[in-house]
Amino acid sequence: MHRACNCKRTNLGRRHPPFPTAPANPISQQPSTQLRAASSAMTLKRLLGLSAAASGRLRRGISTAASRPPWAMVYPLTKLKTPAPRVSLQLAEAPCISHLNVPAHLVYPGTGPDPRNDDISLVFGGFVKASSGDGLLLLNFLDLRGTAPIVSTHRGTQGRKLTFISLDPDVTRFVCNPLTGQLFRLPDIDGKKKTLSCAGMGILTQSERPHRPPDRFAVAELHEDHDGEEPSFVMRRFLSQTGKWDKLVGLPSPLPLARRMNIDHEVLAFSGRLWYVDISWGAVSADPFSDRPELRFVELPRGSVTEPPKGPGQPELDGYRRMGVSEGRLRYAEVSQKEPFVLSSFALDGDGSCWTLEHRVALSRLLPRGDLLSGEDTPRIGVVDPMNASVMHITLGNQAFSVDMDKGKVLACSLTGPSLQCDSLKSCVLPPWLASSRIPSAGTLSSNKAKVKSKTLSDILVRVDMDKKN
Repeated sequence: MHRACNCKRTNLGRRHPPFPTAPANPISQQPSTQLRAASSAMTLKRLLGLSAAASGRLRRGISTAASRPPWAMVYPLTKLKTPAPRVSLQLAEAPCISHLNVPAHLVYPGTGPDPRNDDISLVFGGFVKASSGDGLLLLNFLDLRGTAPIVSTHRGTQGRKLTFISLDPDVTRFVCNPLTGQLFRLPDIDGKKKTLSCAGMGILTQSERPHRPPDRFAVAELHEDHDGEEPSFVMRRFLSQTGKWDKLVGLPSPLPLARRMNIDHEVLAFSGRLWYVDISWGAVSADPFSDRPELRFVELPRGSVTEPPKGPGQPELDGYRRMGVSEGRLRYAEVSQKEPFVLSSFALDGDGSCWTLEHRVALSRLLPRGDLLSGEDTPRIGVVDPMNASVMHITLGNQAFSVDMDKGKVLACSLTGPSLQCDSLKSCVLPPWLASSRIPSAGTLSSNKAKVKSKTLSDILVRVDMDKKN
């Protein structure tokens, strides 16, 4: 167990004049006239294998590995399409938002109310819950149901009266390859549909061959067990090689204080482990492939730890704090809620014990002035850029900005559509082999018993560079 600390500060932001408002277009309209710094374009070209021209354009639909962006900033709500033959990713280059389109008939359990049953579906919708770090997405579909008995029949049309709404929706989970459109339906946990309480789930992959498609994946949820004499954790996990859910109990707690974890953040896949984050305190990580996972705790940087939330969630911190993976390291970022809206970015060291402050910049000196910063909306963190640790993607009302913290510049801006009020956008890395790989399932793992290796973002970056050279 390690206590977090602060190390030396590097690359602190400098004062810059306000950035003039640039035109921004919705994703659904014509390509954006984004503004990009030439030096930043060269950095992206070197890291991602994109041409300078490609780095300044939006991407739409499914594109080839040679032309698509290496990652996408995915909107959390899926779009249900009817009719549609397959899942597709409406792809755009950040800070524009990509949208996942899902055919309704593949995920929706029925077409309408059963005339013989009073139980009906009221609201059905899908959410992108997490990313594996190498392109696979974990999707949740919620079916809010109610009771509406038939009260009248007129000319073959039935009239129903809604008498009850269940606040515990049915949950169906899928693993999705957003480029091939493949969906893998996870079995219901314990055969039950009412499993919304298993909320903090993440997905992690392993591969027998470095820098290649995964051979297995795990989906896992972690929560504290307060029934025993000693504090411990419980893990519910699905392993693709078994095709089943199981339950690991009595995992020793690594928490340094008698304080409950409030897992209120996307579960991250990093360095062969899943990271369960309490944005007011820190993160617990575990290897879901192990039959006896060793839990580890990392506290937030000194000065970032706050009091436990008084109620469910931590709404006052939503969107103002974010963890993510960038350039093969775990990053933590936070932005102050008052002028001058100071954005700070930290990196976790190799042994997971110390945070280094890498960037600090005042967003009020960079973002457009006027109504945008004078209203109720304040800058929030959309996602941590997975390919460039000096770039952070900021949302403000219905706009998104790519900010280079090293150079103190806004690189690009776009419209997001609806105003985003929480840390709900997902970063999805799109390695070259994703468009031609299949989701692992039981029985597909090679008989070769070589030691499997969990892929990290640094592995994926190496693979991107290898494909570029070949």
